[in-house]
Amino acid sequence: MQKKTVSKDVPLSEITLRRYEKPYNLQGRQLIKKLCLSLGLLQPGDSRDIIVDVLRVLINARNEKKFLTSEQVTGNVIILRKKENLLLKGIASSNIRRQIKRLKNLFIVECIANQYRIKEFETLDVIFKKNIEALYLNNIIERVKEYLDAAK
Repeated sequence: MQKKTVSKDVPLSEITLRRYEKPYNLQGRQLIKKLCLSLGLLQPGDSRDIIVDVLRVLINARNEKKFLTSEQVTGNVIILRKKENLLLKGIASSNIRRQIKRLKNLFIVECIANQYRIKEFETLDVIFKKNIEALYLNNIIERVKEYLDAAK
C-alpha cells in the first residue's frame, strides 16, 4: 500500500488573545500569569507556567535597565520560584531559552549580543500597541479579510 502525501497548511503567523476580568487587585506573579494567559503564552489550567517567571525576571531587569544572559534569567527564575515556594520544574536552561524565544516571537523581548531585555526597555502596553497590535495583529486581520473577500 502506498502512502499518500498530505500537505499541511502551516500558518505564516498566528496569535491567541483571551479576555479576562479586569485586573482589579491582581499583583506580582498572579498579574503576570493572567497577562501570559491573555497573550496566549500560557494555556488555562496549565501547570507548566515557567513562562510567567521568565517574563517577571525580564520585567524586573527592565525596571533596572539591565540586559540579562539566559543563564542570569535562569538563576533569577530559580530565586523567584524559591521565594514563592514553587516547585523548581521547567528550569532547565534549554527550557528557559525556549520560553525567551516565545517572548521574542511575540516581540516582547529582544536579543542584543546574546543578552536579553524587554524590547527597548519599553513598557508592555507600549510594546503591545506598537508591535503586536499595529504590526502583527493588523497583518493577520488584513489577510483574513483577503480570504473573506475571495470567498464572497
